[in-house]
Amino acid sequence: MTLDAPIGTECHMGLSSLTVGDPARLPPETQEPYVPGQKTRATHPVATVAALCFGGLMAALTQTMVIPIQGELPRLLSSTADNTAWVVTITLLCGAVTMPISGRLADMVGKQRVLIGSTVLLLVGSVVAALSSSLAPMLVGRGLQGLAMGFIPVGIALLRAVVPPQMASTAVAAMSATLGVGGAIGLPLSAWIVQVGNWHLLFWISAVVAALVLVAVAVLVPHTHDAEPGSFDLRGAVGLALGLVLFLVGLSKASTWGWGSGRTIGFLVGGLVVLVAWGAMQLRTREPLVDLRSTARLPVLLTNLAAVAIGMGMMAMSIVVPQLLELPDQLGYGLGQTILQAGLWMAPGGLMMMIFSPVSSRLIDTIGAKVTLMVGASVLGAGYLVALALMGTPWQLMIAVIVISTGVGIGYAAMPTLILDATPPREAASAVGVNTLMRSLGTTVAAALMGTILTSSTTALGPVQVPSEGAFQVCFVIGAVAAFVGVAIIALIPRVRGTSGDAAVGAVPETVSAAAH
Repeated sequence: MTLDAPIGTECHMGLSSLTVGDPARLPPETQEPYVPGQKTRATHPVATVAALCFGGLMAALTQTMVIPIQGELPRLLSSTADNTAWVVTITLLCGAVTMPISGRLADMVGKQRVLIGSTVLLLVGSVVAALSSSLAPMLVGRGLQGLAMGFIPVGIALLRAVVPPQMASTAVAAMSATLGVGGAIGLPLSAWIVQVGNWHLLFWISAVVAALVLVAVAVLVPHTHDAEPGSFDLRGAVGLALGLVLFLVGLSKASTWGWGSGRTIGFLVGGLVVLVAWGAMQLRTREPLVDLRSTARLPVLLTNLAAVAIGMGMMAMSIVVPQLLELPDQLGYGLGQTILQAGLWMAPGGLMMMIFSPVSSRLIDTIGAKVTLMVGASVLGAGYLVALALMGTPWQLMIAVIVISTGVGIGYAAMPTLILDATPPREAASAVGVNTLMRSLGTTVAAALMGTILTSSTTALGPVQVPSEGAFQVCFVIGAVAAFVGVAIIALIPRVRGTSGDAAVGAVPETVSAAAH
């Protein structure tokens, strides 16, 4: 955590005890304009953390909420399976694009304002999807839900400014864990809702919860004067969006189009070319959307590379395990579970992510964020090795899911701490947004790769082809390899004793550095 006052200034105080009438006691990013006799809204830090985690959980849940009805979407929306696949894909794409953009806007206009805007997008998108009975409006609604994913990185960056120092690690760990927890609980929750009610109910419930989040953010999250006035790099935003969309569409559709098809190669290469050109443009822009020089610093760069590997490790579980659980048991390796049963077997994974986020914060405070991230990635890899040995029954796979989810819970909490320790406060939201984007890139790569493996090695089940047992084993091996590659990358991150136990090189707070001189 960075310090915002000269050495010797008392920093361990809750924001709820501070008043506008005494602005000198407030850190710079939280000072309110002085109005005689007016006090700031007294908000307990725990309530702020709860509101932010609630919002992050809901934003992440939208990514998996339609998976239980994905097979029924062609009938429900009167379209083809290829077209309705975009109901899932467009949410992932919009989420990836919006994360760095939301981060930059938050640094410019204030984080709480962007949080409210993200929640409004979630609310409107949920209502549009709930009212939809055809493909086009459904895609609009799901795209708006994806844009709300910017809530998570902005919320993580805001926590450092609005909670007391002694709560910082726990708060960041809890907020970061919502990215995994929301996705993990979305499957069983959505399967149950669809089973007991109409599929439109999914989106109406999402709209109601989004409205509750909007109230919670407006009432419980203080508006901190943390804006750094500047101009928004519109060309950079368009270039980043175009490059990411081309590249991620190529990845997500590779298993359908074929890795060697002209469309797949064209989208992948085209996306990379646009992103390279975008990067060159960003380096020449006075106020870029993403400060590439900051992200190129070794601690930030390596943490982001590790995020790709760990994101791959997490997504492999979400793609592979449900399919193995739902295959008919007549195959000899299928486990014959319904969609709801498969979701329930997966649900303990989400609970483990919740349980281990405070454990991760304790580890960050004692052994440092770098070592904690290595521990999380190691547990994640070990979970896939457990899955290789325990594929015979649903309860055995649940054990593997619990181990994998424990690793995700520990690792996801440590990554933003490393990023924040290596980034100036004025760039915090943008930097965390890029890191979250890299996690999403890892999950997208994993989804495309696992889809290709599961469709390239098949066995006959009556008139249809289903993934072979060997295909599932290969996927588990790849998940383990990705996690252990992440461990190796993390080991290269430079270590300097800092506020999180091993803050990255270059993370010395500017105010402390100035005071030392």
